[in-house]
Amino acid sequence: MIKNIETLSPISLQNDITDKQNKTGKTDFFQILQESLNEVNTNQVKGDRALSDIATGQVKDLHSAAMAISKAEVSMKMMLEVRNKALNAYKEILRTPI
Repeated sequence: MIKNIETLSPISLQNDITDKQNKTGKTDFFQILQESLNEVNTNQVKGDRALSDIATGQVKDLHSAAMAISKAEVSMKMMLEVRNKALNAYKEILRTPI
């Protein structure tokens, strides 16, 4: 039996999703997407700052700087993969005959 798509949600995001429900009880997709993009942007800024600190020799903790750069790289790759999956899904919908 096929479940209603509104009832399906990833397990790892369940707590975040339940916190972001609007007054009707449904999840606001745009709000979750916006917050995710803001988090990726924050990670990128921190990674760029760490990279410039390493380049200028102002870094105090090399390990935390390397971790910030890695986190920025991984979050950007994740965002790009989500974008690619969304575009592929959109293209698949356009190919679906009505």
